[in-house]
Amino acid sequence: MDLKRLSGKHKNNKMAYYFKNYWSYFVGNKLQNFQLDKKLHQLDQLDKEYVFKRVNYYYQLDKNHEISNDSKPLNSIPLKKGGKTYFFDFLEHHKYFSQKFKVDYLFGDITHTPNYPTLLKSRPISGQNKNSILMKWNKIRHFLFIKKHPKKYLDKQDLLVWRGKVHPTQPHRINFVQKFIDHPLCDIGKVNTNQLNSNWVKPRMTIEEQLNYKFIMSIEGNDVASNLKWVMSSNSIAVMPKPKFETWFMEGSLKPDYHYIAIKDDFSDLEEKLNFYINHPEKAKTIIKNANQYVKQFQNKEREDIISLLILEKYFAKTQQKTSKYFSN
Repeated sequence: MDLKRLSGKHKNNKMAYYFKNYWSYFVGNKLQNFQLDKKLHQLDQLDKEYVFKRVNYYYQLDKNHEISNDSKPLNSIPLKKGGKTYFFDFLEHHKYFSQKFKVDYLFGDITHTPNYPTLLKSRPISGQNKNSILMKWNKIRHFLFIKKHPKKYLDKQDLLVWRGKVHPTQPHRINFVQKFIDHPLCDIGKVNTNQLNSNWVKPRMTIEEQLNYKFIMSIEGNDVASNLKWVMSSNSIAVMPKPKFETWFMEGSLKPDYHYIAIKDDFSDLEEKLNFYINHPEKAKTIIKNANQYVKQFQNKEREDIISLLILEKYFAKTQQKTSKYFSN
């Protein structure tokens, strides 16, 4: 057993997450009266302009639209083994609406744009992606933040660190590892075993161990780089090509060399960029400050809940399943 996979420091508590959600699903939700108007009344205490800007970023369609023939009533969405976190994260907010309302939704790593407006976790940043409506799903894995790390940036190693899985279907990760597995400025390696080069395999590292390095690679996998949120909340710096996919974290709004160190898609300028920021620590610390500030907007749970509820409110209004004082039909 790899004990580093069990390390809970800087991670969300999965046991508590599942206990809370299973209890709510089987017991708690039946004992409560979920009043949407009462919940949305909290909006009066928030910056409405900011809230609706976020809502409209995730849900770009303004006109009414149809649901597909494959849409499902909320009360028929199954709790399946492969999508439990998506199910629970969706239920947390859709329980405030009529369970007869129908939705189009997709769980998992979604990298295409559906034919109908669809609720999902991830979408392409470029192109016509308006049918992709982002929700804050699978947050137990994706939304974890560093609360405190004692080591100062200047005391960290002048190296780039990365540990992750590499699959034959991920040519960008293969290219990265091939080029930098033995580079003196890098401590990188794959953590899974498959038909790819076994010399690339290196021991796993905990988040705590990775935070001993100034630079942490955030490279997209099937969709987004899952470590980007905690890296940007730390006092290390995320290094990555311009993202091609985005989630609730709004990766498409990140500014290169402002929120993260931007490198080319083929990684050809990685060494140059690392040396620049090693030699200009004040510029590196400015990026860390900007990244930390960006992350803060996702740490107000009350506001995050309101935004999620308003996305569903907009969806059911735009599909003409309910009237809404916030969104015209």
